[in-house]
Amino acid sequence: MTPSAPNPPRVSARRLPDDGTYPNNPRLPLLVYTGAFPPNDPEAIEAVLAANGWPPAWRFGVFSHHHYHATAHEVLGCFQGSASLQLGGPEGPILEAAAGDVVVLPAGTAHKAVESHGGFLCVGAYPAGQDPAMNTGRPGEHEDAVARIARVPVPEADPAYGPQGPLLEHWGT
Repeated sequence: MTPSAPNPPRVSARRLPDDGTYPNNPRLPLLVYTGAFPPNDPEAIEAVLAANGWPPAWRFGVFSHHHYHATAHEVLGCFQGSASLQLGGPEGPILEAAAGDVVVLPAGTAHKAVESHGGFLCVGAYPAGQDPAMNTGRPGEHEDAVARIARVPVPEADPAYGPQGPLLEHWGT
């Protein structure tokens, strides 16, 4: 049996539109799994992500400037504190993320931390084989980024719930 998050999935999905600077993802929604993991256990999050083909890449907060990855999907496994994350660009919605939550960002999804509390930290990971080159919405990068986003494959497994997880239902395979 593939390791998965200990708590049943409570999933919300949201599509974010291209704003002309930040492409977001035209076909895949952002996914949020509320309370998937117990707080303050980054090792447990890392073990599950790795077992599901999303090798952990870092432990840190979220940058305070908008950025996105046109060449990789990203998962944020929040393990400490909380943060207000703006998604999709400067006009995008604010998500309140807390320890235990998992945020799955499809390739192209702009994100930044607006504020954080309690020493907000998360485990960041990308599907094996995907290179998370960073984009920041600079003039001239949009058209190329849109083309690269379209080529990023859907992963074989949900980062938190494995091959039968909600990502496959929402993103298709």
